[in-house]
Amino acid sequence: MQVTLGPVPYYWPAERLSAFYQSVADWPVDTVYLGETVCSKRRAFSLDDWIGLGRELRQAGKAVVLSSLALVEARSEMGVVRRLCENGEFRVEANDMGAVQLAREAGAAFVAGPTLNVYNPRTLAVLQSAGMRVWVPPVEMPEEMVRDNVDGLGQAAEGLEVEVQVFGPLPLAWSARCFTARAVDRPKDQCGFRCLEHPSGLPMATRDGDEFLRINGIQLQSGRWLHLLDALDSVRNAGATAIRLSPWGEDMAAVVHAYAAVAAGRPAPALIPGLDPAACCDGYWFGEAGMARLARQAQEQEEGV
Repeated sequence: MQVTLGPVPYYWPAERLSAFYQSVADWPVDTVYLGETVCSKRRAFSLDDWIGLGRELRQAGKAVVLSSLALVEARSEMGVVRRLCENGEFRVEANDMGAVQLAREAGAAFVAGPTLNVYNPRTLAVLQSAGMRVWVPPVEMPEEMVRDNVDGLGQAAEGLEVEVQVFGPLPLAWSARCFTARAVDRPKDQCGFRCLEHPSGLPMATRDGDEFLRINGIQLQSGRWLHLLDALDSVRNAGATAIRLSPWGEDMAAVVHAYAAVAAGRPAPALIPGLDPAACCDGYWFGEAGMARLARQAQEQEEGV
């Protein structure tokens, strides 16, 4: 399986983004996704900046995909998506059906992002006819359903790449309103870019102190980090041709090297610096509550820990 790096979901300043992707050029990832997927007000990089960065990463041997917004609300935002789909250099990840239409009109092959909410092979077949070449299943889709969708395509599945997110915060919901602005009692249009103050999202805890969700602008994320390092065999068996890692604010290099090692059949480190196993989850993949941590528990029981 190939290793891909998803788009940064948070609002990072231009300096941090530049430094991050300079490091990515040396990491063992095959494909890098670039662009803003959450909020159009986040303009640390313009579309031209993203394209320029894509060219640099391409020179470093990476395949590059430009990601679109997941929630398009204004004509101006649709104009940006149109430019994205007509860029003529890089494949596009369509995270909104409007982006699918614009990519089809441009005759451009595209990646069907997880926010398209594709749950059956008939929809996959329609998207294939429109130009889809890669499918990223919704993050809540379990192993069995991913396999059933791929099998349901029959021979058409031979030309389809399937990319499963295996690490990072789970995007759960979007809203026309901004959760981060509301948390500080400010209107969305006068948010003051408060997302910059929360480079890994704003945690929300239950009364018992359990991190339940993370606020990320108009997006709500899981409070725990998806972590399927111990379940990559099942990801491969479900038909995945690539695994997606979503960036986080700590030692992402260690995460990438660990997953790349296991994907290549080599042993992984016992622990990833900065990543607390108790703060991870994998329940959705096994058809259980998303917050559960099942693969590690099963492994520990087999080892008698």
